[in-house]
Amino acid sequence: MRIIAGKGRRLPLKTVAGMDTRPTTDRIKETLFNMLQPGIPGCVFLDLFAGSGQIGLEAVSRGADQAVFVEQNRKAAECIRDNIAFTRFDGQCTLLVMDVLAALRSLEGRQYFDIVFMDPPYHKDLEFSVLEYLAASRLIDEDSMIVVEAALDTDMSRVTGLGYAIEKVKQYKTNQHVFLTRKG
Repeated sequence: MRIIAGKGRRLPLKTVAGMDTRPTTDRIKETLFNMLQPGIPGCVFLDLFAGSGQIGLEAVSRGADQAVFVEQNRKAAECIRDNIAFTRFDGQCTLLVMDVLAALRSLEGRQYFDIVFMDPPYHKDLEFSVLEYLAASRLIDEDSMIVVEAALDTDMSRVTGLGYAIEKVKQYKTNQHVFLTRKG
């Protein structure tokens, strides 16, 4: 696993041992960032269920001003800390080691995010809990882009009832990226 573009290009990243996380492959990460790239320079990026932190670090490498990582698992959080230090992006990165909803509440009124990426454990509906919270939050607005990585069989159509528009869906062999904006 590595950073694939930008100022940290080719830097190798650590990953969490075991099956607790699912690192995004370079090919899928490249496809994701090709779609996000116009909004990356100068953005504030939120990486929820961050795992190794590779998605947020890729955003910083490609020009994001700041990335906030949220990860509850202590081993994964240590991996993120190591990766932030190794890439020397310390000044642009903040790590919150806590439950995602608690982290969102703690950021409320203090932060705004241009792009939110989340890769929660599959088939636990955690993405819907986060989206329900964000629907009325000041952490994002109608210009913010939310990307949900979910299992391919996850029915994302119910997000429209939470006040989101599905902008696009990119499907892969076993998972999908769903791009959402909050309706005005």
